[in-house]
Amino acid sequence: MLKSLFNWKVLLNLVLAAGVFVGLVYLTFRWLEYHTNHGQEVPVPNVINKSVHDAVKILEDAGLDYEVDSAAYNPKYRPLQVLKVYPSPGSRVKDGRAIQLMVNPKSWAPVAIPDVINKYSGLAFQRLEQVGLKVSDTIYEPSIQKDAVLRILFKGNPIKPGTKIPRFSLVDVVVGSGPLRNISVPNVVGLTVKEAKMVIARNLFELGSVNHEDGGNDDSDIVYYQDPASGDIRDQGMQIDLWASKKTPAELRNKINELNSIYRMKIDTTLPPIRYEEVPYVDEPVITEPAPAPVVPQRKEVPKQDPAKSGTSATKAPTDKPKASATPASQPQDKPKAKKVIN
Repeated sequence: MLKSLFNWKVLLNLVLAAGVFVGLVYLTFRWLEYHTNHGQEVPVPNVINKSVHDAVKILEDAGLDYEVDSAAYNPKYRPLQVLKVYPSPGSRVKDGRAIQLMVNPKSWAPVAIPDVINKYSGLAFQRLEQVGLKVSDTIYEPSIQKDAVLRILFKGNPIKPGTKIPRFSLVDVVVGSGPLRNISVPNVVGLTVKEAKMVIARNLFELGSVNHEDGGNDDSDIVYYQDPASGDIRDQGMQIDLWASKKTPAELRNKINELNSIYRMKIDTTLPPIRYEEVPYVDEPVITEPAPAPVVPQRKEVPKQDPAKSGTSATKAPTDKPKASATPASQPQDKPKAKKVIN
């Protein structure tokens, strides 16, 4: 067994195998050095504060690749200005290495318009400011939705909620100022339903029920009756009901008379007009109550002291009884005497 291992043929095979292995390892490392450009390094150029276009050209001339990333917009720097470079300038990297550039964007990041349509204007303004938008002008427009946001304008054009615009952009807000009063109802009889809808909306009214004679829903039907009637005075936002048919109003005279008996007020012209006479106005006498007499406070009488009794106290009550009156009591009168008669 040991003798067979030391056979020259076996030893020759072992030497050949070791040589092949060493050769493969050497060729592998040489290929890696060539493929990775081992030993060939270039310094990263300083492109900070340059525009991204100039930075890209400098990197390409140096044999380096690049990756551009944008940070949050900073108004202190120019748009598309290079703020940072990684690896840092002066570092030695291999030829073809990708250099990361941090660039200031052109403007603020876009924000979506919040859905504040038909919302109270005070809350809508707060919502717009929270997302980073500024209200430039408030436009008031007649509407039954008083103090509600009707539209949002960006550069003079209506913009839908969810549309993205640059942050800190100026927008105009259209707010309802309340309904108009005493508006004349337009005449839509003879128009198609489609045309009547546009006329009603243009005159600041709302479309009510549409009654089609055949029970369909064709906007090409002709309006032969409306309520309220044309020329009536109503407020903005009131509903106008329509009756439509394929026929013309002249062909539906009986139907129109029937509707008039229901929706139109009848006025009896046979009654004499009411006459109003003016009654002269007489001022009623005004009775004034006499003013109450002023109350005079009564003075309390203080008993006088007897000067003969100066030695006695002034506070001692008198003990003498009151003296009888000196005037004698009245005596009864004597009866008259009878006269003597002399014969």
